[in-house]
Amino acid sequence: MSAAILVSYAWECLQHPVSRVPLVEIMTNRSESYTVPAAVKRVAGAFWLTGWASFWIQIILAFVSALVLLFAASGLGAGSAGAPGQVPGQASGQAPIASAETGIGLVLAILGLLCLFAGAFWAFRYTRLSRKLKTPDSQTRPKPKDLVQALRIGLFINLIGMLLTIFGAQAIVGSLVGKSFSQGFAVFSGNSLRFITPLDIFLVQSNTNTIMAHFVGLIATLWLLQCMNRQ
Repeated sequence: MSAAILVSYAWECLQHPVSRVPLVEIMTNRSESYTVPAAVKRVAGAFWLTGWASFWIQIILAFVSALVLLFAASGLGAGSAGAPGQVPGQASGQAPIASAETGIGLVLAILGLLCLFAGAFWAFRYTRLSRKLKTPDSQTRPKPKDLVQALRIGLFINLIGMLLTIFGAQAIVGSLVGKSFSQGFAVFSGNSLRFITPLDIFLVQSNTNTIMAHFVGLIATLWLLQCMNRQ
């Protein structure tokens, strides 16, 4: 029982000793005035559950994609180091191990992965907004326009990340198509670097994981927007 309620009750008893209101009724009225509306509770619950689900899915897929990209990049870097006097990325009498399309696709995949980490952080921010929505004080509670603005930023992050990753996937797949056409000639020339390697497949797998994670972030944000429109 707070001291402010006791002081208020004592002052009211001094002013109106006959028709004083019971202390239990005063406490009930005060507690009702600080309760969170049911609609706000539903929105806060949606932000809490969806935010945590989106965060964990995105962060797990982001770490898996980061490990695969790191392994693929280290493999390409090791294969691109030629002997002194040779052209970088090209062994003696052989074609480059990594084409320009693969390099561009790798850079775009890294940019999409950075956006994915940003999207995971923003999904974690949804859980913080949920905690603020549950505060009894309506003055410090986030306004609907603040929630919509946060959701728009989350949509923008995931859309940009998905776009960059799709462009990277297009470049990598284009490189694989070129290798697939030249595999028949590689059999007769003895150039094994023209074959599709496991590193190429790792790059495709990493891009697929990143696109999937961005898609989950988009679905989570759109679902929260739908929950807000229902209220």
